[in-house]
Amino acid sequence: MSEPLKYILIGVIAYLIGSVSTGIIVSKINNGPDLHKVGSHNTGATNVQRVMGTKEGLIVFLGDYLKAVLACLIGLWIAGKVEGAMLAGLCVVIGHNWPVFFGFRGGKGVSCSIAVMMVCFPIPALLCYALGIALIAIWRYVSVASMAVLLSYALMMTFLGSGGSWLIIAWAWLLAVLCFARHHENLDRLARGTERMLGDKAK
Repeated sequence: MSEPLKYILIGVIAYLIGSVSTGIIVSKINNGPDLHKVGSHNTGATNVQRVMGTKEGLIVFLGDYLKAVLACLIGLWIAGKVEGAMLAGLCVVIGHNWPVFFGFRGGKGVSCSIAVMMVCFPIPALLCYALGIALIAIWRYVSVASMAVLLSYALMMTFLGSGGSWLIIAWAWLLAVLCFARHHENLDRLARGTERMLGDKAK
């Protein structure tokens, strides 16, 4: 198979894997609500935790994390190099955020993004994980911690972890941009002082 076809295949497979919504599956199995109509109206783990409970939220987080790991490993296997995992990582996040199977209405991509970070460049990812955990412990804003993790990862890859590769730097910033784009409502609520904290129930 030619190189262009390999990367097209990786992109399509990863996007379709990302489009499988763990949140919707968990909600349906548990006779839960339509996640598009409650809380923050997205299908990610934080919204599930707020409207259904901590156990369900953790299951969704783990499912979204593992589907991103799977997509990246498939990309690595097909391409035979980390660029395949990088492309798969971007596409699985896009599929999660805008899933073809669910009207292009998905989550915010954080669980998938941090899995992608770990598969592709694990040492910077672990350092950013530590930052995110510390921020949640201090301020309890999951949205702030999520954006900080992706932003710090992009900065770290730019100045320390890329080996001077503009492809890696651009890739890391694309992950950050996708995260910030999906958190525009959170940024607005943070500015107005109405953002919900970890453990707060959805209205």
